[in-house]
Amino acid sequence: MTNERLVQCVVLKREAPGLDRLPYPGDLGARIWRSVSKEGWQRWVSHQTMLINEYRLVPIEPKARKFLEAEMEKFLFGEGATKPEGYVDPSAK
Repeated sequence: MTNERLVQCVVLKREAPGLDRLPYPGDLGARIWRSVSKEGWQRWVSHQTMLINEYRLVPIEPKARKFLEAEMEKFLFGEGATKPEGYVDPSAK
């Protein structure tokens, strides 16, 4: 039997296994840890990778980090993040 922590995931809209540790620093990281599941977090990571690639972001640049943090909050807790204009999902081809 595992002692896996369950959370009511805001992304999946159901109970699911929670993250093992804070995925992001500060209050936002604690909020994510409390209410985003492992699967929900992986969905964000995939979306973030697409944003980095499509917008050719350099994640260490402060402007890019600020943009990605805002998109992360929208994706996880807001109305959902949008895809770049003209984006075509490669798996849809």
